[in-house]
Amino acid sequence: MELRSYQVILRPLVTEKGTHQSTRYNAYTFQVNPLATKTQIKVAVEELFNVKVEAVRTQVREGKKRRFRQAMGQLSTWKKAIVTLNEEDKIEFF
Repeated sequence: MELRSYQVILRPLVTEKGTHQSTRYNAYTFQVNPLATKTQIKVAVEELFNVKVEAVRTQVREGKKRRFRQAMGQLSTWKKAIVTLNEEDKIEFF
């Protein structure tokens, strides 16, 4: 399945851990399309942010169980990508 760059990267994840990784290891976290592969994620980040990607690590995060009134439900499962950039490159979200 062919996905465009803006369909692969859904949003950046700005968390305390992600901010620490970006300043210390030059690694940024994104929520990505569950169907996207590592090579598609690499191409999308390079195209959207004009940077050189060194490595991509992915995780499939299972949805948490939540109570909705009387019934138990489950949040949707999503995919997370941690993208390590070249030493010279940076991504500024703000």
